[in-house]
Amino acid sequence: MRLRRKAGTMDALHQITNHFEDNPMNWRGRWHERFGNDHPIHLELGIGKGNFFAQMSSKHRDANWIGIDMREELLMLTWQKTEEVWLENNNTTPKDLCLVLINGEMLGELFAKDELSRVYLNFSDPWPKKRHARRRLTHHRFLENYWNVLKFGGEIHFKTDAETLFEFSLNEFEASSFTMKNISLNLHREGNPEWNIMTEYESKFVSKGQPIFRLEAIKDLDDVFSYNGE
Repeated sequence: MRLRRKAGTMDALHQITNHFEDNPMNWRGRWHERFGNDHPIHLELGIGKGNFFAQMSSKHRDANWIGIDMREELLMLTWQKTEEVWLENNNTTPKDLCLVLINGEMLGELFAKDELSRVYLNFSDPWPKKRHARRRLTHHRFLENYWNVLKFGGEIHFKTDAETLFEFSLNEFEASSFTMKNISLNLHREGNPEWNIMTEYESKFVSKGQPIFRLEAIKDLDDVFSYNGE
């Protein structure tokens, strides 16, 4: 996503101290303490411009929400969108959510074993070249990271417009310890499902008639992660 760098963004993020965490590793294994409750913790990995995070955190207030990205400008856009949506939908300011500036490669340093209940992967970079496969967020090295931080029964919800990435992801999940369900090759075939919150990318693709691919993957074993693919 192309986004112009904006001076002062980090300073602005530091002003929202209750919802931006500058030292997230300090809370590894203690995120429930950070939120002050025992609600399930949901993570969006790569938050884009924030519509999904804003709408989901506003609609599902029985969970704690963490959004991570590598661009401070995207975190700031997400916070502004979230404030707007919460005020409109709930007539209150956001709570039980946190934004973190970090690389998704570092999940194991950010969360302890069994700490998350759900991970959302929305329209991740498809990295179409074969030599870049390890960078795809559904590559098995990432799947192992998700497995380790998800609790038993935890889920990954994955959406993409990239058919080749979806095919790759199906194979990776199939070869791993995860169990797949609710696989869709055209999520919007009969219109947008009532439960589905669209991202900015998704709205654009759907308006052009492009199919949206989706699946859910469940950690339904207590075993250590295994992978029998190539």
